Amino acid sequence: MISVNQLCKRFGEHVVVDDLSFSVNPGDIVGFLGPNGAGKSTTMKMITGFLPATSGSISVAGQEVTTESINTRRLIGYLPEGAPAYAEMTVYQFLVFIAQAREIPKSKRSQAIDDVISKVSLQDVLYKQIDTLSKGFKRRVGIAQALIHDPQILILDEPTDGLDPNQKKQVRELIANLAKEKIVIISTHILEEVTAVCNRAIIIAQGKKRFDDTPTALQALSRYHNAISLTLSYMADISGLLEIEGVADLAHDPQHNRITVFSEQGQSILQEVSNFIQRNKLPVETLSVEQGRLDEVFTELTSAPKEATA
Repeated sequence: MISVNQLCKRFGEHVVVDDLSFSVNPGDIVGFLGPNGAGKSTTMKMITGFLPATSGSISVAGQEVTTESINTRRLIGYLPEGAPAYAEMTVYQFLVFIAQAREIPKSKRSQAIDDVISKVSLQDVLYKQIDTLSKGFKRRVGIAQALIHDPQILILDEPTDGLDPNQKKQVRELIANLAKEKIVIISTHILEEVTAVCNRAIIIAQGKKRFDDTPTALQALSRYHNAISLTLSYMADISGLLEIEGVADLAHDPQHNRITVFSEQGQSILQEVSNFIQRNKLPVETLSVEQGRLDEVFTELTSAPKEATA
């Protein structure tokens, strides 16, 4: 449905997006990740037709964005960075304006507005001016305008920015439900967003693609993937843990009596470690298997030399 091929964007001599290629298909919920200045928002703006590419091509539903900009925009719901809106309008006035701008037929306009108000929970602020709203509610208004015309594709730049934990959960559930019938791309720097919502992660840095696979595969790159974390009630001899087949290394935090047992190549070592604990009667208070630390992997991938890609 979306195909990006050898996409480049330069501002003068500054290369923001550098030979970027990927495709997105129905059912994909893509977390588009990268540090500040990586080129995430610029890529989103090129896909949605707000910025022209310096070179390369983008097609949406088989139509080139460059030559069929109006048609491709009709297929996309876009929440840009900052969620700009007319501050002097009430929320309801703004949604009516967006419905008109999106050319929703008059006979269907009220229903479309009611549906999106319910989905994004804007009932309590409908008749308040947008400039009086909290950051979280402004973000929800931005999501509402992206959804109002029931697009095939949703491109959301930092959709949960400014929301409290309950609102984040609500928006993530909404995105998951919408993704059953839409393509969703979420540009974010919040790593937990990827494991909470997405079934695919693309990481870029310095404008180049560094990773493109599932969140599970991303976690598996962490040295903490399948590591065993133990807390002891008092210090005991743990040297034998290093002799267990499949154990690569140990880390010890003596202040909290916490031990991390790292496995070789991320293999499962839970049974072997559990057997060792029982045989040696270690005073274990807590035991957990780590899934992997995304912040560590993210730092490694985005700190790699510019030439490196994945």
